Amino acid sequence: MRSEHKCTKYLYIRFVLATKHFILMKKLNVFLVFMIFCACTNAPFQNQCLPNIIVDETINLDLPQFIDLRVPGGWVSTRLTNRNVVIINRSSGFKAFDLQCPEEHCSSTMNYDGLKLICTCNQEEYNPLSGGAPLTEGVECFAKEYLTQTINSSTIRISNF
Repeated sequence: MRSEHKCTKYLYIRFVLATKHFILMKKLNVFLVFMIFCACTNAPFQNQCLPNIIVDETINLDLPQFIDLRVPGGWVSTRLTNRNVVIINRSSGFKAFDLQCPEEHCSSTMNYDGLKLICTCNQEEYNPLSGGAPLTEGVECFAKEYLTQTINSSTIRISNF
């Protein structure tokens, strides 16, 4: 009878420990899911390689210098708040990138060839279709992307906040 009591007590302790472990794992999973959702945003990638210069401009697409932005695939290189910026009309909306080469030892501007951004210092390439991600192996910094908002059919806003 005594061994049955020990066995029952042992099973009870195992049950309690397993239950506590299950509850702890459940709380941990809820916390991880919460953290993933908190990390998601529609804002562009925050580039730590370039200084955070405030840009907040409204572009009138009816002006002659922006006429190429009226068609999907069209793009314009312009100056906004003392920054050289390329604005691209994608069929899904507008994209805007700072043309400052994001690499630390380069103060030149990048060129946009209609497909990719190219740093003139070292020919490093960046993909505007994927948030300015580097296409060149070993490069860590992204091209600086600005937030774009379509206000109406002839006005867009470009900002970094």
